[in-house]
Amino acid sequence: MDPLLPIIVLSIVLASVIALLIFGNYFRNQKSEVESLSKAEIHGENNGNKKSKQSQQQLQRSVSKKSNSKHHHHSHSADKDQGKTHHPLELNTLKGHGDSIGGFCFSLDGRNLATACADGVVRVFKLDDASSKGFKFLRINLPAGNEPTGVAFLDDGSSVVVATQTLLGSALYMYGEEAAKPDGKNQQQSKLPLPEIKWEQHKAHDQLEIRYLCGATASYGSADGSSIIVSCSVGTDIKVWHGKTGKLLETMDSNQLKNHMATISLNGRFIAAAAFTADVKVWEIVYLKDGSVKEIVKVMQLKGHKSAVTWLCFTPNSEQIITASKDGTLKLWNINGFIFRVNQVPNVFAPFMFAYANPSNLIAPVRYRLDEDPKIIKSFPLPLHDSSGATLHYDRLSISPDGKFLAATHGSTLQWLSVDSGEVLDTADKAHDGSRQSFILATAGVDKKVKFWLPPPA
Repeated sequence: MDPLLPIIVLSIVLASVIALLIFGNYFRNQKSEVESLSKAEIHGENNGNKKSKQSQQQLQRSVSKKSNSKHHHHSHSADKDQGKTHHPLELNTLKGHGDSIGGFCFSLDGRNLATACADGVVRVFKLDDASSKGFKFLRINLPAGNEPTGVAFLDDGSSVVVATQTLLGSALYMYGEEAAKPDGKNQQQSKLPLPEIKWEQHKAHDQLEIRYLCGATASYGSADGSSIIVSCSVGTDIKVWHGKTGKLLETMDSNQLKNHMATISLNGRFIAAAAFTADVKVWEIVYLKDGSVKEIVKVMQLKGHKSAVTWLCFTPNSEQIITASKDGTLKLWNINGFIFRVNQVPNVFAPFMFAYANPSNLIAPVRYRLDEDPKIIKSFPLPLHDSSGATLHYDRLSISPDGKFLAATHGSTLQWLSVDSGEVLDTADKAHDGSRQSFILATAGVDKKVKFWLPPPA
């Protein structure tokens, strides 16, 4: 007998077993494990005898864990370990993600939080009470081979757009609720409608990974209230999509070697991009009378930083932009609206509301259609330094809905700043290892956790 025959037979058997394991896992991942979020029912759950020693019972609600044979909701435990030291502003922690969290976002009303995890699952949490010991969440298993890198809500709060990366390139998927099918028996359905893929865009940015994904409701001027989605690649291209249909509305190029991020104003009017250079480019979405998008045109550049801008965000009124740069400064720019200096007190500003305001205290809007440059309203030195005294730049910024607080991160360090004065209100070191009950801030990291934070005292 040929001495190689047993080796060949053994190799064939091992290859067959490995193939069965791989395909078995593939088909298991294709099973939907999601339920309707907007129509979910919450039942009581006994959380045991462990209760917080603090008198916060009025903020806590029990959350149930409901399951059936195919479709079930899940409950995530909050981080209430008594042996750990928590920052005074740390409200809660979501555990249970299978890998690092690549992106997350709140719904417009602040009641839902969606996370995109490297384990191939998008989770949509119901935040009825951000201090609860458990949270119901909607689990969406992405198609095999797709690793989510970002997520954004549409205006209805029950549909999400997910950015993913595969071996073939980047992709976008929009998940929305499947319409209930009439059964003709006028009986209440025992199963809730499932989210399904409404549209998908493969090779959305060709082979390039989507670095950042965000969305807004078009509410400016004659806009029809549609959801506008902006995706920004690690290259120089930025694309704008219609949220409901997936139609590509425009492709822009930052022409700055590589993008750091791009975002859209809350009213869906402006898009701004931070990239490799010190300048920030701003585009305006022009809407027709019927509410549809006519065109997207470049209207201005923010020039004033001496080094690359690492992150930016629009203020809630969509009239100003806050930028953080490697030059060690934070800057607040006026890009459109009137700004009124209150009582000539330095660094205190409010929206212009009074016709009798002193003209000497008024900062006029930017006439960008006449090629007028945006104006720097305030500039602050970055307040974060390493042990040698060198300034550390911020890699993320987020502003509170009332425009008073700015949350900024460098690695695992989280700081809260006053938008008016630039003063550091509080700092949380090692916030991560490795909408609103006033205002709730959410952060996520490679430690597979999402943490909720309260705002610092005013």
